[in-house]
Amino acid sequence: MDNSHKDEIRSMLEKEQNRLEEQLGQFAHRNPKAEGVDFDTNFPELGDKEDENAAEVAVYSDNLSLEGELEKALRDVMGALKRLEEGTYGICKYCNQEIPAGRLKARPTSGSCMDCKKTLTQEM
Repeated sequence: MDNSHKDEIRSMLEKEQNRLEEQLGQFAHRNPKAEGVDFDTNFPELGDKEDENAAEVAVYSDNLSLEGELEKALRDVMGALKRLEEGTYGICKYCNQEIPAGRLKARPTSGSCMDCKKTLTQEM
């Protein structure tokens, strides 16, 4: 993989990292006691009435699920950026073979080739 392609991927991953952190920041805050990617969903304060309390719980529950998905995506992006810095980006972490460009284009955060991914998820 040439340097211009790596720079393009790095730029795209950094933009995605910023987007994910911005989305998480809309309803959660970073856990200052944790390392890595760890956000805590804010509990909404909509009021004291029974229907408002029910809405608070519903919004909080939805945000917890969304937090988990966004954190996973953010960890994937940060992992790909780390592999770029280490010079291991584009190499399968299981078989050490080059990941095809088509797979990286479809899923830039991928750390495994399709054969290893299929084996891991038993999609043979």
